Amino acid sequence: MEVYFAPDLQAKIDKLVSETGRAPDKLIEDAMAGYITELVQTREMLNSRYDDLKSGRVKPITGDEVIARLREKSVARRSQPGS
Repeated sequence: MEVYFAPDLQAKIDKLVSETGRAPDKLIEDAMAGYITELVQTREMLNSRYDDLKSGRVKPITGDEVIARLREKSVARRSQPGS
């Protein structure tokens, strides 16, 4: 498989190859392996959270409620001794 990158990304890859002394194909293979692992984990987490919402195990909250909760926490932290 041949892969082509935008010039700015290719320059970053070339720099890493030069700095690490690793072969370009091994560098890209390792980067993709890490990316795919993280992507799979993220997808599983999102699917689980969606299932929780869909089943009713977790109730959604509005953006306004999120902001209100964050403001409450901020006020509480500022009022703690030593803050």
